[in-house]
Amino acid sequence: MPKGERQARRASDRGRYGRLSRERVLASALELVDREGLSALSMRRLGSELGVEAMALYRYASSKDALLDGLVEALYLELEERLADGAEGSSWRAELQRVAKATYDVCLTHPRAVPLLTTRMLAVPLARRPLAVLKDHERVLALLRDAGFDDDVVAVLFRAFNSWLIGYVSEELRPMVDNPEESDPAFRLGLHRMPPQELPRLRRFAPALSEPRGPEGLAVGLDALIDRFTGPRA
Repeated sequence: MPKGERQARRASDRGRYGRLSRERVLASALELVDREGLSALSMRRLGSELGVEAMALYRYASSKDALLDGLVEALYLELEERLADGAEGSSWRAELQRVAKATYDVCLTHPRAVPLLTTRMLAVPLARRPLAVLKDHERVLALLRDAGFDDDVVAVLFRAFNSWLIGYVSEELRPMVDNPEESDPAFRLGLHRMPPQELPRLRRFAPALSEPRGPEGLAVGLDALIDRFTGPRA
């Protein structure tokens, strides 16, 4: 047995909130990231939050990477809960919109954890992703397949759906305000830092680009994406 695992077995997992569980560890990790960002997350810091030695956490996440994958799992489990609480869409298109909106809501609730939806997907092969992630993939594929598309179109639409959804959320959450103390929009965005001769269009459109489009913009873009493959109101 590796030394770290032996130490983890010896470390007590009874913290200030009682005995630990995987759900409690991941929930506390997500709360910490929500408050202070991903850079604040470490086994030592999380152990301090829970009132246990850091080594006790290795029973529930075998490494820092495993803990990050657990945070992705927690986000997708929250997505499952949101989808379970709402009524199903009246059509496959409406249901796909409902999945997109619920994902958007989860991301806006936990904006500091959202980068993991990209970075961990780039680092973890498909089959090793958390089950909650794979079930989301399965849900979207089933919607598209049940709509009657052939396998090639399903694969293309699946990739396009995920790309639009994560890309849209990333744009919504991208920092734009340079100085929140400023009331003047130009200084608030820091346009004076952009050379006007080199960046005239960016300076012009920055105010419009800084305005979040919300779930309405997500829905409009998704409809346009679907229409590209199916025609309007399929």
